[in-house]
Amino acid sequence: MKAIVTGGAGFIGSHLAEALIEKGLDVTVIDDLSTGKKENIPIKARFHHCSITDKKVEKIINRERPDYIFHLAAQMNVRKSVESPQFDAQVNILGSLNILEAVKEIGLKKLIFASSGGTVYGEQLEFPATEKHSLNPLCPYGVAKLAVEKYLYYYKENYNLDYVALRLANIYGPRQDPHGEAGVIAIFSTKLITGEQAVINGDGKQTRDYVYVKDVADAFVKMMDIQGSDQFNIGTGIETDVNELFRIINRLTDGKQEEVHGPAKKGEQIRSVLSSGKIKNTCGWSPEIKLDEGLQKTVDWFKEKLKK
Repeated sequence: MKAIVTGGAGFIGSHLAEALIEKGLDVTVIDDLSTGKKENIPIKARFHHCSITDKKVEKIINRERPDYIFHLAAQMNVRKSVESPQFDAQVNILGSLNILEAVKEIGLKKLIFASSGGTVYGEQLEFPATEKHSLNPLCPYGVAKLAVEKYLYYYKENYNLDYVALRLANIYGPRQDPHGEAGVIAIFSTKLITGEQAVINGDGKQTRDYVYVKDVADAFVKMMDIQGSDQFNIGTGIETDVNELFRIINRLTDGKQEEVHGPAKKGEQIRSVLSSGKIKNTCGWSPEIKLDEGLQKTVDWFKEKLKK
């Protein structure tokens, strides 16, 4: 079987490409390397240096004729989406439509899409949020992710394209970009290892649901066996605040820093946590790596990386 991973040079995408190869699939990566890194791509994967906004992506898909497409390529910076909704829509909506137009007639078994549980629900009213939670995104990035989910439904109804949308919580682990706005664990790990002062935004009581990247890759792989089309949350159901994250990572890196707080970020979501009960009941997936173990693995990886 053949699979294409868009964004396969990125943080989550590269782990997914590895997992698919381990499962015996023939894997092709499409990535423009705007945020991904070529060294992340597994040696056994074919690579096309191409943006999903480029019409050339349709030719690649038609030539490869995959059984599955895992669509992870995206403009993923929430603040950038607020600053330039047009750019966000160009990449995340129009780029996704390029993919969908390319696959509607090739007999694809399934398209698995990386959506966002942290943004499509908006300010949560229920904790943890289930897939039935109201959908009220508060940033263009979340609007775009939800729009692509709606387009997937359209293509399902009109072209019989099966899909799964995975609404991801906050993903962390090796290869995460410490310079990205979404990677607080990567940022803290890098700063605490190098001795640079880590700063907690506001009171640090804002919570997120942190899922280890290899558990997420496993969830994507399991979606190949799901019958029909659906949406699933990928989370742990456990809230962890930023203060606790800092304390754990500080301890794992010798615990020498004092806790320093800076100004709060305007508009930052206070609480976000997802229920994964639906996917567990459907295919048995649940996160295996606990936060302490995952943070240890992540810190160890950054220590090795920063030695080089």
